[in-house]
Amino acid sequence: MKYDSVFKPGLFAGETHVVTGGGSGIGRCIAHELAALGAHVAIVGRKAEKLDAVAAEIEEDGGSVSRHVLDIREEDDVKRVVGEILAGTGGVHGLVNNAGGQFPSPLAGISAKGFETVVRTNLTGGFLVARELFNQHMNKRGGNIVNIIADMWEGMPGMGHSGAARAGMLNLTQTAAVEWAPAGVRVNAVAPGWVASSGLDTYTDPFVKSMIPRLKDSVPLKRLATEAEVSSAVCFLLSPGAAFITGDCIRVDGGAPCNSRMYPLQDHDRSKPYNGFHRYKAPASLVGDDG
Repeated sequence: MKYDSVFKPGLFAGETHVVTGGGSGIGRCIAHELAALGAHVAIVGRKAEKLDAVAAEIEEDGGSVSRHVLDIREEDDVKRVVGEILAGTGGVHGLVNNAGGQFPSPLAGISAKGFETVVRTNLTGGFLVARELFNQHMNKRGGNIVNIIADMWEGMPGMGHSGAARAGMLNLTQTAAVEWAPAGVRVNAVAPGWVASSGLDTYTDPFVKSMIPRLKDSVPLKRLATEAEVSSAVCFLLSPGAAFITGDCIRVDGGAPCNSRMYPLQDHDRSKPYNGFHRYKAPASLVGDDG
């Protein structure tokens, strides 16, 4: 079996795309789809074993991939690894700033260190990777950048540090879209809502775990997104079909922010998910639930 993408075969043939956080979850899925569409994919992450596993999958499926261990929060390391990727590939056509992470906590319980760590992971690190790719390559050759943010439109109670960082990344996206347009660089964002991805299994707090199966109840489409549905939005923004789109954000959230809480949502099963990712496995937190 191979990735069943909705896009034409060979869409990214001859191109190189960088995916941060490519060792698991949504990033893993995006890397697989890009490779299935002909791209050489440079996957970046902090844990070599995760990158090795995804690289082996992509190679087994006939794709082209390289893996690069990097903590995107470390400026000197970002400069070095971006240089290595460029030296090894001759150029980069697209960047998917997917790496991120957070922990649940009310604002009153977040230390300065905890807050700063989440901001560095979800905002500063993405900025550093984008800046280096621009300064080292895209300022002369052009390219596309897609920043993965989150559904933070009405605040993010319980994860205020992440919400602040993601909102900052959206503003950074809009700013970069203007400043880097003369170089032929488009910069956009994708904001996933609740996704049935392995990231759900990183939350160990009993209360949070108990909430996960009920997340769909607040979504008008009455389900969670698949990883492939997020990847499709990313691939579209990287494609020539999005050539006149920059500084924008595609929400992949099932309409959750549109729910006013005053209008009763009706139960239904009319929204049928798309899942072209042949290696997808449901997170343990949703096993036994229809997701």
